[in-house]
Amino acid sequence: MGAGHAHRLYRHGHSPVHTLPPHTKLAAVLCFVIVVVSTPREAMWAFGLYALLLGVVAYAARVPAGFVLKRLLIEIPFVAFAVLLPFVAQGERVDVLGLSLSVNGLWGAWNVLAKGTLGVAASVLLAATTELRELLLGLQRLKLPPLLVQIASFMIRYGDVITDEMRRMKIARESRGFRARGVRQWGVLAKSAGALFIRSYERGERVHLAMVSRGYAGSMPVIDDITASRAQWTYALTLPLTALVVCLLGWTL
Repeated sequence: MGAGHAHRLYRHGHSPVHTLPPHTKLAAVLCFVIVVVSTPREAMWAFGLYALLLGVVAYAARVPAGFVLKRLLIEIPFVAFAVLLPFVAQGERVDVLGLSLSVNGLWGAWNVLAKGTLGVAASVLLAATTELRELLLGLQRLKLPPLLVQIASFMIRYGDVITDEMRRMKIARESRGFRARGVRQWGVLAKSAGALFIRSYERGERVHLAMVSRGYAGSMPVIDDITASRAQWTYALTLPLTALVVCLLGWTL
């Protein structure tokens, strides 16, 4: 998987969360999200505790609240969907500030917002404390199908290459006086997209031939064999296990 590949979500640091093996963090986040989704929507206090747990993780990882909140903007489409639910859902109605809203829709909106926000926040913290290369190694360690790991690896590795190619093509068009002002220019943009696809396809073939000539037989060599101690697993699973206790209390209280 070669050298590390920086990404905008990652925040460099040397906190205890940063130093955890990637597969322990992946397992912890997955289990945490499953627990959050399993929590009854009526236990509103439980979601507040989940947010507090994530706040503790962010503090331990030295990730500022502003960093997390800024990246939570990615869930705006889901927020818009949740806002519409009380207006379009069927069932019992209730008046709120002069508006007739569905009770089921209000509960559904709360369910989407609470669980979605917590899931995205957990993913942001994972990405902020784990480099992309480490995430791939973690997925490999968790026995994800090797082909999927390879596809993800190549997507990350050549994403910037394709983006840079798009930038150069844009500069070339604009240097020849092209300006996309309306529908009439869509034909030129479509031809550019087709040319980019062909170049990317040809690049993929060349890379594959180069790999085969070097002995590639369907699997990538394991460069780093990451292991985790029992203490590291315990530290990583503290988050989902604590959340599980909260979830059980939410079902029983």
